[in-house]
Amino acid sequence: MPQKTEQESSKALDSSFESLKELQLLYLFSSTLLSTMQLNRLLHLILSSLVYEDNALFCRSLLFLYNKKTNALQGMLAVCRTNADGLHLVSKEPDNPLSGHWELDELEMKKQWDSEFCAKVRNIRVDLNDDCVLIDELIKERRLCHFNTSELPANSGCDFLVDLGINAFAVVPLLTRKNLIGLIIVDNPFKNQPFTSKQLQLLQLFANQSGMAIENTRLYKNLEEAHEELQTTRERLIHGAHLAAIGEMAASISHELKTPLITIGGFAARLGKMIPEGDRQRHYLDTIINESHRLEQLLGDILAFSRKPTICYQCCDLKAILEECIDDYEATLIGHKIAATTDFKNSDWTVLGDSNQLKQICINLLVNAQEAMPGGGELHLALNEIEEGGCRKIAVTIADTGGGITEDLMDRIFTPFFTTKRHGTGLGLAIVNRIVQNHGGTLTVRNLENGAEFSIVLPKLSSVSCGR
Repeated sequence: MPQKTEQESSKALDSSFESLKELQLLYLFSSTLLSTMQLNRLLHLILSSLVYEDNALFCRSLLFLYNKKTNALQGMLAVCRTNADGLHLVSKEPDNPLSGHWELDELEMKKQWDSEFCAKVRNIRVDLNDDCVLIDELIKERRLCHFNTSELPANSGCDFLVDLGINAFAVVPLLTRKNLIGLIIVDNPFKNQPFTSKQLQLLQLFANQSGMAIENTRLYKNLEEAHEELQTTRERLIHGAHLAAIGEMAASISHELKTPLITIGGFAARLGKMIPEGDRQRHYLDTIINESHRLEQLLGDILAFSRKPTICYQCCDLKAILEECIDDYEATLIGHKIAATTDFKNSDWTVLGDSNQLKQICINLLVNAQEAMPGGGELHLALNEIEEGGCRKIAVTIADTGGGITEDLMDRIFTPFFTTKRHGTGLGLAIVNRIVQNHGGTLTVRNLENGAEFSIVLPKLSSVSCGR
C-alpha cells in the first residue's frame, strides 16, 4: 500500500506539473497575441509559437488566409522548427511563471519569410470552387481535423499538400463570429511523431485565440487608416479654407487696385500723345503704359480666377465657336507667320454650355499656341466624336509646332500662378481648365513629334434636345 501511495503521489505531481506547463504555455500564447497590433509580426509569432522546440508541439506550421471576394485561400506564411529558434521570452518575471511574452526581431522574421519552404507556400492559391475534399470538409465542420494525404481520394483537388511533402497533418480553421478568415496546417515530417490529443487540444485553443487576434489587428489597421484619412481630409479642409480666405483677400485687393491702375495708364497714354516719338521722356512713358497694362491683365486674371463663375447654359455649336475664334484671331496669326488649318467634318457638334466661356477657352489656347511659335509655324484645329464611358463626347484638339512641353513641366502647367513666360500671370491655363471642368469635360495635353496638342473633351448634346 505505501508503494502504491507513492506512485499515485508521483502521478499526481506529474499531472500537476503538466497542467502548470500547459497553463503557462496558454498564458504565453495569449500574452503574445496581445503584445502587437502589427499583422505581419502577429502571423510570424503565431506560427513560430506552434513549432518552437521548447513547446514540444509541431515541426512545421502553414498559414492560409481566406479571400471572400475570390472565394480562395492564399498561402501567406510558413515556419519550420529550424527557423523558429529566434523566438525568445521578454518581460519575464523570475518568480512568476505566468508572465512575459514571446518576441521575434526583424532579422528572424525576414529569415522565415525568405526561406524556400515559405516561398513555396506563398505561391499556393486554393480555389474553394475546385471541390478540394479536405477544404470542403473543414469548412462544413468548422472544427479541427487531422488527415493523411494517402487517405485522400485521387483528383481530390488537394495536390498542393503532396507538393509540399505533407503526409500526416492537422488543419484547423481560423474563425471569428463564425466567419472563416483562414486556416493553419501543422505536421511533423522530421520526427514522424503522431499527434497527441493534448497537442490537438492546444492547437484548437491557439486557433480560437489567433482568429480573434488577426481580426482585431485588421480592424485596428482599418481604424488607423480611417483616422489618417480623416486627418488628411481635415488638413485639406483647413488648407482650402485658408486658400479661400486668401482668394477673397486677393480679389478684394485686385478690385481696389484696378481702378487707379486704369487711371494711371489713361493719363500716361494722354501724356504720350504730347511727347514726340524720339524724345527720351517718351520711352519712360511707354514703359509706364506697358507695365500698367500688364498689371491690369494680372489683376483681371486674378479676379476671373477667384470669382465664382456663372454659367449660362445653352445649346452651343462648337464648330461655329471655333470658326469665330479663328476669324477673330486670323490677322494676329498671319502677322506671326502661322498657318492655321482645320478639320471640321460635317456633323452635329452640339454641347450644353456657355458660348462666351467656351470661346474664352479657344482664344486662350490659340494665344498660347501663337506664343509657343515666335518664329512662325503651323496650327491645326480638329473636331472628333468619341465614345467615353458609354457616352458620346466631342473632342476638340488644338496642335502646334512650337517644340512641345518638357516632361518636368507637363504635370504643372495647369497649376495656378505657374508660368514659364517672363510677363505671364500663370492663370490662363488654370482658368481654361476650370471652365472645362465646370462644363463636365476634361482638358489634357500631350507632346507630338514637333509640338504640343491640347485636347478638350466635352459631353455631346443631341440636337433634338435643343429643338433643332
